[in-house]
Amino acid sequence: MARLFGTDGVRGLANGDLGPELAISVAAAAARVLAEHDSSHRPVAVVGRDPRASGEMLQAAVSAGLTSAGADVMQVGVLPTPAIAHLVGDLDADLGVMISASHNPMPDNGIKLFAAGGHKLPDTIEDEIEAAVGATFSRPTGAGVGRIYDISDALDRYLEHLLKALPNRLDGLRVVVDCANGAAWAAAPQAYREAGAEVIAIHALPDGENINDGCGSTHLDGLRAAVLAEQADLGIAHDGDADRCLAVDAAGAAIDGDQIMAVLALAMKESGALAEDTLVATVMSNLGLHLAMRDNDVTLRTTAVGDRYVLEELRQAGLSLGGEQSGHVVFPTYATTGDGLLTAMSVMARMAATSRSLADLVGVMTRLPQVLVNVKVTDKAAVAASDSVSEAVAAVEAELGETGRVLLRPSGTEQLVRVMVEAPSHEAAESAARRLVGVVSAAG
Repeated sequence: MARLFGTDGVRGLANGDLGPELAISVAAAAARVLAEHDSSHRPVAVVGRDPRASGEMLQAAVSAGLTSAGADVMQVGVLPTPAIAHLVGDLDADLGVMISASHNPMPDNGIKLFAAGGHKLPDTIEDEIEAAVGATFSRPTGAGVGRIYDISDALDRYLEHLLKALPNRLDGLRVVVDCANGAAWAAAPQAYREAGAEVIAIHALPDGENINDGCGSTHLDGLRAAVLAEQADLGIAHDGDADRCLAVDAAGAAIDGDQIMAVLALAMKESGALAEDTLVATVMSNLGLHLAMRDNDVTLRTTAVGDRYVLEELRQAGLSLGGEQSGHVVFPTYATTGDGLLTAMSVMARMAATSRSLADLVGVMTRLPQVLVNVKVTDKAAVAASDSVSEAVAAVEAELGETGRVLLRPSGTEQLVRVMVEAPSHEAAESAARRLVGVVSAAG
């Protein structure tokens, strides 16, 4: 049987493989596992969601599952994922539940769990919860049944947290924010306005069906057009649950997570806030980020792909900034997970403090052309052990030297090998990738 929990909770087609029955079972199991680990009090859970229509159904199911196992529920409504993580700690809860499928299309949904303090659940606790899903248990009755409360000031609590983390105000900046018709539709425009920016919000009218529909961080064309039409200083794009942030400069050029991290790492190094002058990124981050950090005396540590691995490295090493090319950026001093709003506000704060444009700031990094090809194979283990593949990789690396990079990464779930090549030109990257794809195909 496949593992129920993926790298980011339980996710699937809402009312299909992720139906209310499963939501009830997962929530009840989570409450029981928490109670087993700490029986000193009744567990308390914060439950929030993004605006997709199925979230209403799944929120009801999750709340029913939690209360059926004796946990109290604090419902906070539609809020970004990082807001739920923050509120778990702010409200001194034992568990957080975010109902969202992030950047996935509207028919999908997901259940993401946070431990006390707003941290991701350890794998061992996820395993215990998974083992308890569907198991019979002695249900509490009478006063033992959990209660449900609505928290009316949840958004205000989150906004106060964001504003406290801001190093300086954003006065004088004109920003377009694409809310993806998602969880940030109210929070992002209000946060940026309260911080001093002039805000034009687009895709900020969720109807339950239009989340991520041709908008948000995976569709930047609408944001680019709005920035140019409004003569804005920049544009900010969030995904459906607002744990990530991409940007567009005043000329309409897209700015990815690597470029954002380059700007923020140097700003934090300058202020003394970059712990050990070290940034954490994944192996998929662009070589341009590596070169920019080296040239500015910042150490770059790399992890496996996935924000959970970035988070683990940050926590274990006591570091203060990390993230992914996709726009998940983590500031452990202020947040326990990627926070797209905090990221956007930090970028804008740097612009306001230096009176420099976003294009000027990201000029510290030259993004090398990157080609990624997914190669279907019959045996990815054979590819990993192949001498011919190792020799081909070594040959390409020797040709590119410090001007390029090669990464071969077997998929964790499929018979695929991902071939990634970076080079000084797109043509050179494509040519090298084609050569490697041929060798990988023959070996696998």
